[in-house]
Amino acid sequence: MPGRVNQSGNDELHPGCRGYTISSNVDVHCSPTKRTRISAPFTFGPLPRALEHGQDLKPSIESLPDECLFEIFRRLPSGKERSSGACVSKRWLMLMSSIRKDEIDSGVETISSDESEEDAKGGGWLTRRLEGRKATDVRLAAIAVGTGCCGGLGKLYIRGNNSTRGVTDRGLSAVACGCPSLRSLSLWNVSSIGDKGLCEIAKGCHMLETLDLSHSSSITNKGLIAIAEGCPNLTTLNIESCSMIGNEGLQTVAKLCPKLHSICIKDCPLVGDHGVSSLLSLASNLSKVKLQILNITDFSLAVIGHYGKAVTNLVLSGLQNVSERGFCVMGVAQGLQKLMSLTITSCQGVTDASIEAMGKGFPHLKQMCLRRCSFVSDFGLAEFAKCTRSLQSLQLEECNRFTQCGIFYALSNIKTKLKSFTLVKCMGIKDIDVEVSMLSPCKSLRSLTIQNCPGFGSASMAVVGKLCPQLQHVDLTGLCGITDAGLLPLLENCEAGLVEVNLTGCWNLTDYIVSKVARLHGGTLEILNLDGCQNITDASLVAVADDCLLLNDLDVSKCAITDAGIAVLSRADHLSMRVLSMSDCSGISNKCVPFLVKLGPALSGLNIKNCNSIDSNAIEFLVENLWRCDILA
Repeated sequence: MPGRVNQSGNDELHPGCRGYTISSNVDVHCSPTKRTRISAPFTFGPLPRALEHGQDLKPSIESLPDECLFEIFRRLPSGKERSSGACVSKRWLMLMSSIRKDEIDSGVETISSDESEEDAKGGGWLTRRLEGRKATDVRLAAIAVGTGCCGGLGKLYIRGNNSTRGVTDRGLSAVACGCPSLRSLSLWNVSSIGDKGLCEIAKGCHMLETLDLSHSSSITNKGLIAIAEGCPNLTTLNIESCSMIGNEGLQTVAKLCPKLHSICIKDCPLVGDHGVSSLLSLASNLSKVKLQILNITDFSLAVIGHYGKAVTNLVLSGLQNVSERGFCVMGVAQGLQKLMSLTITSCQGVTDASIEAMGKGFPHLKQMCLRRCSFVSDFGLAEFAKCTRSLQSLQLEECNRFTQCGIFYALSNIKTKLKSFTLVKCMGIKDIDVEVSMLSPCKSLRSLTIQNCPGFGSASMAVVGKLCPQLQHVDLTGLCGITDAGLLPLLENCEAGLVEVNLTGCWNLTDYIVSKVARLHGGTLEILNLDGCQNITDASLVAVADDCLLLNDLDVSKCAITDAGIAVLSRADHLSMRVLSMSDCSGISNKCVPFLVKLGPALSGLNIKNCNSIDSNAIEFLVENLWRCDILA
């Protein structure tokens, strides 16, 4: 007869049973109302203290140590089940996020056909952005666990930080464990992340291609060196205001990242000539270089000029220790033969001599932008225009030594097919008459932008009209000195037909000039901006309705238009208006609502902000009837 143990039907173990061993041939008979927790054979040892005191223990997986849970979690059959398990508690989530892909038991994991197809393509489909309060370790852990079964995390952007429980190295470690497909990492103003987190990324995310660090004061050369050693596919590196990163880190990147093609370094006080020269001399594929507010000297620019054979885009800004000699050497070194775009801002070393040298040394330069370069004058601009061979776009901003004579001479003598010319806030320009009989027209120019140059008036505009007969895009924002008579020669001499006209802030213009624009260019005009032209009335809208066949974007904000003008527009069947802006128009009221609805079928944008005579009920009516249109009210 089989032996019986604890026949009372109660499965509690009494203290008197301590030390007894039950062998496998003994029939242990228990109450059918409760399941056996541990199957035979087993040995009773010292009982837990809770049992000695008669306390009732409820079976729970939470009582297992982290090591046991880790072994269970890594054997879950799919990413979806791991993701579901991570929702149980913060403890489970953090444990799940600590499991690396290579630690998952491949013998039990089953992958759906969709997941396997994504893995075959390399993964990295998803993009996640965390900003401000949303940037926490818990969210990063959830991203690390949850994206694994959805194609994998490809891009991660973290902006700002949560002051109480923000992102730390632990959160970044979770990403490193669960997101081996990560290709782009951006950390902006996250001081709580340091070298440890970046080192974990280097260990787990070998496919990383883009690293963007901004105001990351806790990251040093150690973290950047780890990235260089663990991420050989790095192609883009942006470092801004990182006070602890210097030459050593950049030198390692230059040596170990052969695919690097884009570098941006801004306001890093420890970066000097050694770091920059290493990048240019060792990273042979470097094509985009941006150096801003750095303590580099003429030596760095000489290295760029000699070794930048692959550089196509170059931006230099705030280089106060670089002299005229540095820019001249960069030009004459003949290494930047592939350079196509050059932007120089606030560099005192840019002078007439250096800009001439750069014009000669960059044969394929197509885009040139000078900002706040106060030592370049008309002479340098004229010499540059003579030397350059491929220039298509020239932009001059806040260069106060330029005058009308220098600008007109440059436009007349440039030997390339210049297509775009921009002049912004150049205070040296005075509105004087210039003899144009000896100037050759610049027939290739299609786009002219002259913004906020108060000295550029009607006399200068008349010269532009004769000098640039093929204009299609004209932006004259802020030229309050221009009158109808001054603008008329330009309109009459544009042979190709204007497509876009921006007259924002030209408050001296009247309905007369708008009627001329509509009559002369109504067959080609698509965009007309009259924002701030206070003398424009309904008469201009009548001209637009009558003569503009292709107009789809009209801005009459701060103009003296009324409901009657909108009514005229709505009756022009040939108009297919997509964007209409009329903010701050006191003459617009609820009466225009039916006319706006009539314009509605093609309307995708409507700005009626600060039209105080349109009440909330009218706005709701517009929202209901123009459901395809974005309404700003």
